[in-house]
Amino acid sequence: MLPFESVCALGHEQVVYCHDAESGLRAIIAIHDSSLGPALGGCRLYDYATEADALKDVLRLSRGMTYKAAVAGLDLGGGKSVIIGDRSIKSEALFRAFGRFIDSLGGRYITAEDMNTNVTDMDTIRRETRWVTGVNVQAGGSGDPSPVTAWGVFHGIKAALEVVYGTSEVGGRTVAIQGLGNVGYWLARYLREEGANLVFTDIDRSRIDRAITELGGSFVEGDQWYETQCDVLAPCAIGGIINSRTIPRVRAPIIAGGANNVLEDEIADSERLAEQNITYAPDYVINAGGLMSVYAELHQLPHQKAMDDARGIFDTVKNVLGKAQAEGTSSIEASNRIAQERIAAVRSTKRLWTGRV
Repeated sequence: MLPFESVCALGHEQVVYCHDAESGLRAIIAIHDSSLGPALGGCRLYDYATEADALKDVLRLSRGMTYKAAVAGLDLGGGKSVIIGDRSIKSEALFRAFGRFIDSLGGRYITAEDMNTNVTDMDTIRRETRWVTGVNVQAGGSGDPSPVTAWGVFHGIKAALEVVYGTSEVGGRTVAIQGLGNVGYWLARYLREEGANLVFTDIDRSRIDRAITELGGSFVEGDQWYETQCDVLAPCAIGGIINSRTIPRVRAPIIAGGANNVLEDEIADSERLAEQNITYAPDYVINAGGLMSVYAELHQLPHQKAMDDARGIFDTVKNVLGKAQAEGTSSIEASNRIAQERIAAVRSTKRLWTGRV
């Protein structure tokens, strides 16, 4: 599929390619839908094999942000950005150049942390634009949103447990976490405090060692994670890992984690999971806590408001899973419909207000 066809296929409003020769910046900003408000979504730094892979990722991620905000009831649109390269390319010049590109959009896109970017990077971007969230607390920001993301995932897991087992009790349940970055580690902490048994996997062995030392638990090597005998598989790393090749290996009755775009093929893979009687908590529903955190920052609301809203993900996940069961459809189709109906309703009121057809 040609680039413009890819953009049109998912209904994006705008895609911006960003290049700065002096700093080495190569980035893509994708604005999916701004019906509900300005597009907000994190900046991911990743060493993509091809530019086509980078475009595919940013398009899927930004669409997910539209639906995430819609289902969470936030007045935000969906956007995302990717910087092509590994962590060695990080520099003040690179992030300031990126900040200038964001500023040129006049607030249509607001950025935040994502994979391989952090509060320090957001502080640097802030030197060039005000359209950035997740900056240092000392600078008036909310800091790293990961703890709030993980708090929401924790309560989403409890909701999935209640749907499957009839109780949301975490104590004694086994959760296998893939990826011990900021979200995965905080999720492990919340689960351990409630008495869960933990199993870890990560490409960085030092992260596993830290988690086992501080929280207990055990680890599995790489792809063995899929076959872990547990109550919940919690993917908290890269997307696309649940697919036609890996689903037959899954032994857990629930998949619920903090990663974005967990399903490689949204519709086909969600149907495969349903056929195997595996309950899937849609990623953009369960991991919306981080968006709630930066939304609170944007509107100068107290941090506790974000934590309270993230706790409410329990009810949202339970509602989505219940809707899927009642309609005999997959959970992702149920959550997509909720998002689409809210967006359509707001669009219609805007047309009535402006007189546009």
